[in-house]
Amino acid sequence: MMINQSQLDEDQAWRQLQARDRKADFLYGVTTTGVFCRPGCGSRAPLRSNTRFFTTPSEAKAAGFRACQRCKPEAPKSEDPIARMCAYLERKLDRPVRLVELGKLIGVSPFTAQRLFKDGMGVTPAQYQRAIRAHALRGQLGNGETNVTTAIYEAGYGSSSRAYEQTPLGMTPGKFLAGGRGEKIRFAVAEVADLGWIIVGATERGICWLAIGGSEKEAEASIREEFPAADITADPMLADTVRKIVEGLGSSAKSSPLPLDLRGTAFQLRVWKALQEIPAGETKTYSQLAAEMGIPSSTRAVARACALNRVSVLVPCHRVVGVSGSLTGYRWGVERKRALLASERHSG
Repeated sequence: MMINQSQLDEDQAWRQLQARDRKADFLYGVTTTGVFCRPGCGSRAPLRSNTRFFTTPSEAKAAGFRACQRCKPEAPKSEDPIARMCAYLERKLDRPVRLVELGKLIGVSPFTAQRLFKDGMGVTPAQYQRAIRAHALRGQLGNGETNVTTAIYEAGYGSSSRAYEQTPLGMTPGKFLAGGRGEKIRFAVAEVADLGWIIVGATERGICWLAIGGSEKEAEASIREEFPAADITADPMLADTVRKIVEGLGSSAKSSPLPLDLRGTAFQLRVWKALQEIPAGETKTYSQLAAEMGIPSSTRAVARACALNRVSVLVPCHRVVGVSGSLTGYRWGVERKRALLASERHSG
């Protein structure tokens, strides 16, 4: 049961809205859009001056607001359409799920189901399902005990050809089982003041590794440790890419000299995408990032995904800090994190 209007503390409600608290027991309307939502909605955060608070959908509608099509504030609170779609996709790994099925599942059109899912998860339903299957396949192949054919079927693929066509491993399952043998990665390095040596590694699809080392030798060792069975060669042609990355340090540009070849689970890819949306010179806490993604209870999982980022600077995990503002850990060293943030703030 929702609280009475007289009991609604709007200052507390605003704090809960900023944290995207899914357990908060109120609704909010945005005067600039005329829409009312749940506090945990993944829509853009409103300004305080444009926000109105309500205890029931009826109150919001009486005030002239209409229900959000993303978070469905008039539906029973336990009914999360995105969570329902995710669970359905995970139960149907043995076959592709059509958008019409997802639409019927949550009572919307196929187009709306796709839009809701992509807005909430950062990927399409088909991409999410492929990523879940690929993650399962990685687990089966990575244990070194399961043969390729068995792993393919246990991961939910209907045939070996479907696995080879759809898995986003960047290589066939057999090559992954062999530690990535046969994958070709080119690299180049450059020295950067106050940071050390930057190394950029790229496959034919884009940048897959961007790390910082204390020396040229250390930088090169990092890529060979990360991809021990790949065919790794120096490529002077990448020097221009490294130069552009170095020149762009501290800028607000979001574009990369090359496409990024990011490999991870659907959740990790979603976190890495969110990192790229943080403006240069600004920072967010792990809890803020999780809340803005609509998953406030997943702070630890978000932090873990940040720690597994393979492409520093371009996927700026250095812009995420501890709740007290402390720099916390950083895969390439806290002092380098401090230097990157200082460079961005100075440039801004």
